[in-house]
Amino acid sequence: MNKSAKFWDKIAKKYASRPVEDESAYHKKLEKTQEFFTPESEVLEIGCGTGTTSLYHAPYVKHIRAVDISENMLAIANEKLKASVHNNVTFEQADIDDLSVNDESMDAVLTLSLLHLLENKEVAIAKVHRLLKAGGVFVSSTACLGHMKFLKYILTLGHFFGLLPLVRFFSRDQLLQSIQNAGFTIEFEWQPKKNAAVFVIARKV
Repeated sequence: MNKSAKFWDKIAKKYASRPVEDESAYHKKLEKTQEFFTPESEVLEIGCGTGTTSLYHAPYVKHIRAVDISENMLAIANEKLKASVHNNVTFEQADIDDLSVNDESMDAVLTLSLLHLLENKEVAIAKVHRLLKAGGVFVSSTACLGHMKFLKYILTLGHFFGLLPLVRFFSRDQLLQSIQNAGFTIEFEWQPKKNAAVFVIARKV
């Protein structure tokens, strides 16, 4: 098990009990995403955590395949699924690097609070592009901390000691450029307030 999986396993229960930081912004993101779904949509969520977002989206799509690296997060997600009325959500343990998903098979791919936690966001975005059908949408919500240089030392040290996850630093403009360079057009981009995550919906060209 890699260091990141161990970290998320350790905090899974605490994470699940924590309230959404900005509930209004969260629900706006859900509603905006659902505008791009159809009842026939095949959706992949990478880094699904405890499954809340996938379960919110379930009534609007044909099927959601939701993956995460943390076994403990997924255990909580499956408990939520059992308590729900949905039968079109599948949770499974997988890393973005070893996903077994056919190219051009997805109508939408979601990476929420994920890209800034990866070694290489460009590689991840390129993989998302391959997995999407032509015209499919890529939905992301990403912490863009490039202007917060003072945090870099603290977060790097925290990751070294296993207290914090890996965090990569880049700006909002760098994120948008990476998405466009991978072959997407930006359909919607929103940052609820200063220093909040940047929410992007992009379409595969």
